[in-house]
Amino acid sequence: MSRQTLATVLAPLLGLFILSVGNSFLSSLTTLRLDAAGASPTMIGIVSSAYFVGLTLGAMFHDRLIVRIGHIRAYASFASLGVVSILMQVLSADWMLWIFVRLIYGWTTVGVFLVIESWLLLAADQTVRGRFLALYMIAFYGAGALGQALLGTVSGMGEFAPFIAAAMLASLSVLPIVILPREMPMMDRVEALKPLQLFKMSPSGVIGCFGSGIAIAAVYTLFPLYLQTIGMPVDEIGMMMACVILGAMVLQYPVGRWSDKQDRRVVLITLAFACLLLCAVILLVPQNATTLMITLFLLGGGIFAIYPVAISFSADRASADSLVPMVQGMLLVNSLGSAISPISISAAMTEFGPAGLFWSLAVLNVLMVVLFLWRRGARPEATQVAPFAPATAMSPIGAEIRVTDEMIQGVLDHEISEAQASAKQA
Repeated sequence: MSRQTLATVLAPLLGLFILSVGNSFLSSLTTLRLDAAGASPTMIGIVSSAYFVGLTLGAMFHDRLIVRIGHIRAYASFASLGVVSILMQVLSADWMLWIFVRLIYGWTTVGVFLVIESWLLLAADQTVRGRFLALYMIAFYGAGALGQALLGTVSGMGEFAPFIAAAMLASLSVLPIVILPREMPMMDRVEALKPLQLFKMSPSGVIGCFGSGIAIAAVYTLFPLYLQTIGMPVDEIGMMMACVILGAMVLQYPVGRWSDKQDRRVVLITLAFACLLLCAVILLVPQNATTLMITLFLLGGGIFAIYPVAISFSADRASADSLVPMVQGMLLVNSLGSAISPISISAAMTEFGPAGLFWSLAVLNVLMVVLFLWRRGARPEATQVAPFAPATAMSPIGAEIRVTDEMIQGVLDHEISEAQASAKQA
């Protein structure tokens, strides 16, 4: 990768990293502060769900706004509104206010992702798209782990210091975007496949994306509540959350390479069953700090790997023309799972105590194992034509980065071979 090419993507990657550091500890901080204020787990779940509802709504409509006003002004607008929504959390711990501001913050955050990913898309060509995606994931997950690790330090500076720090980081993330301007890409409207079309194309893919959305949202929003409820201090909570995110970053690629050599449904079944066992270990086996960190590292790797493997499985059954709208549609399915997760699982925590989180995740993984086994028996294994591509939380435009030229070429080659086989039979 040339220096000129790297300079092209330096601004959006720096902006993503700076913003994501604050966004990472803010998600845990919101849960912890509401719990300290006496909010019930159900109420915390409702507030947490508002963020994911905002993400989903923004993913559906922000492309129109960015096309109208341009990328740099859009980024500045989203970041500015994000700063306001963060600082509004300082004004009051009223949960009604926090539902509103977390909805707005989710709405603005996905707008930031949309700007960054479309910027990368402009710079990406056939030779560097995969590396750009890798840099995106390193910036996103690296910032997430760093933000969680800093949670205890920032919280120790005062009651309102973490919110102020997150707002400062959101504001500072604008600087690389405006100081290092580049030609901005033209964006097309997002036309994702409808849920029924997705389910007909790949039931296992829809199940995996929806289930992973539920699990990932629960980890981000309710796991800090679980740790605080069992008496863990804020600095240790941050370190435990950092272990989860590091597991997601480190284990995703080897799991993906394995899925290229194995029936992907076997990989999905194995991942869901492994997550079930790890939940059982946390629930039934006494844990010290070291063993809990190892368990959470593995659990994070398992939970976060289900989504990209499900996407790769779906790509094996998609046509070349439908790859991008398929990934966009699966992202919205994943977002829907994320939106309902905190509300539903927090209700279990209210009913059964903090352990209700892991009982819920255990039940979720049992259901996924059963459904994956059912689909494997009902439909034969797909020919693997699309190599695994790592994936993390993205806006719908990010599907165009994730759908690599190797993936498209693999699907095209498969379509050609099938057409030739059909011609011979005729």
